Amino acid sequence: MTTYDDRASLTDLTATVERVRRSVESVIEGKPEVVRLSLTVLLAEGHLLIEDVPGVGKTMLAKTLARSIDCSVRRIQFTPDLLPSDVTGVSIFDQQRREFEFKPGAIFAQIVIGDEINRASPKTQSALLESMEERQVTIDGQTYELPSPFMVVATQNPVEMEGTYPLPEAQRDRFMARVSIGYPSAEAEFQMLDVHGSVSPLDDLQPVAHAHDVLKLIEAVRAVHVADAVRRYAVDLIAATRTHPDLRLGASPRATLHLLRAARASAALSGREYVLPDDLQALAAPVLAHRLLPTAQAQLNRRTAEQVVHDILQRTPVPASAPPAGPLYGQQQPGARRL
Repeated sequence: MTTYDDRASLTDLTATVERVRRSVESVIEGKPEVVRLSLTVLLAEGHLLIEDVPGVGKTMLAKTLARSIDCSVRRIQFTPDLLPSDVTGVSIFDQQRREFEFKPGAIFAQIVIGDEINRASPKTQSALLESMEERQVTIDGQTYELPSPFMVVATQNPVEMEGTYPLPEAQRDRFMARVSIGYPSAEAEFQMLDVHGSVSPLDDLQPVAHAHDVLKLIEAVRAVHVADAVRRYAVDLIAATRTHPDLRLGASPRATLHLLRAARASAALSGREYVLPDDLQALAAPVLAHRLLPTAQAQLNRRTAEQVVHDILQRTPVPASAPPAGPLYGQQQPGARRL
């Protein structure tokens, strides 16, 4: 059995994540909340969906996060003519050896950047379903394991944009969180002209962490304690989405697991070894909103999924029990601090 001392401590976690955070923010300026959520999803073993209008830095964020970690990276440019085999791979018959040989697709990497994922057909998008959930690919009855850690960072334009397809519900449910970058502030955009105006900042970006370091941090996040009262609170939040009058599709049990895993990672990034209800509340909108489908009446009333989540947070009772105390869970690790 793995003990706490065998895993990375919170001090190691905060030091490593601080390096990655500074590396990403050296390119993505003025968006600390977006960067933090991206790192939360990485440490929670999830997949990230970046949705926003063209030109605000969606692909740049994905590429910067990938380059900040020394691991295998592949990019898939989703287009209407992209085939599922281009993503997963294909078996080709070798004439000399008289047998089939598997040629891995672009999904066989530790960080996969899916650029403009909703510009490919739903058939091609479905090629990601098995790999994102089970971290494996099955071709012609043969199963191939994907490398670890494994993370899909996908970008998409709003469905109102020309030439886009809506993501299938099963596809959206496999993304742990959705984030929108938004337009930069005037000062950040002014600095961007100086930093990005002549050369790409990615040219000088060097990895500041190794894939092995990320695996150790993931193990440390798994050890973060979640009290029964906090678990019950997570279940109550998810259950409320299934009975809300403004929703015709609530969150799935997978959403409950994703919310809890993200809360563990968020607590660790804050220097805590236990999850608070505040962690669940802060992550509820990015983790749940993209999975929810408002009713036709709610859409006519211009009620967004984010507004429904906010309404559920206000109505669901918050547990009053305190986190467990003791040498492991009750004290902050020396040197740990909020990122």
